[in-house]
Amino acid sequence: RYVSTFRPSIKREIEKSKSQWKTMGPAKVEVPSPKNFLQKHSKEPKLPERKKEQDSKKMPALTVPRRTDHPLMGIQSKKNFINANAVAAIMGLAKKPQPIYVDRRQGDKHLLETSGLVPKYIKKKDYGIVPKYVTQRNEEIKRAQKEHEAYVLESLKKRAMKRLSDEERDSLLQGLKKNWEEVYHEFQCLSVDIDTIPKKMHKEKLESQMKQLEHDIDIIEKHKVIYIANE
Repeated sequence: RYVSTFRPSIKREIEKSKSQWKTMGPAKVEVPSPKNFLQKHSKEPKLPERKKEQDSKKMPALTVPRRTDHPLMGIQSKKNFINANAVAAIMGLAKKPQPIYVDRRQGDKHLLETSGLVPKYIKKKDYGIVPKYVTQRNEEIKRAQKEHEAYVLESLKKRAMKRLSDEERDSLLQGLKKNWEEVYHEFQCLSVDIDTIPKKMHKEKLESQMKQLEHDIDIIEKHKVIYIANE
């Protein structure tokens, strides 16, 4: 059969790199000494030795009654515990239950205060108090409004504008409403069939008059102060 010519060289290389214990373990194993056998309680921690100072300390004296001591006899209380308990139950405040919430059907209870469902900001000292920046802003707005009103009055005086009194404003408003009712009554009296051009023009005229009157009434109702130019 065929035998490789490199076989002896390969055997030599394997024997050089091979150790004695590489496949079957070390050649010689140290046998444990019989003097180093395991003893009982050898692995338990050892406590330090007790000092003499600890032994010298005396135990505290116990308050034990003597043989000659006799208990106090014949002491009775005149307190009516039944009435006292009844009065305490009637006059005492009922204990409020701690608020809880249940998150499952099985009834797992948790505190409501730590759940985040109860607002805690209402317990602050400054809760419900208007902040300083809001009061300052309101004061600035009022001051600016007064300055604007003063400027408008001065400009109106220069332009010779006249302010309507409350009575004149009410009378003007009532007159506009009366005119609107008259135009509306005339609008209702129109025929159902508007088939001619004059009828259409008359209807459009009445509608425009009503819109204008409604616009004027709305402006007067919104503005309490009205100025008109002096003629």
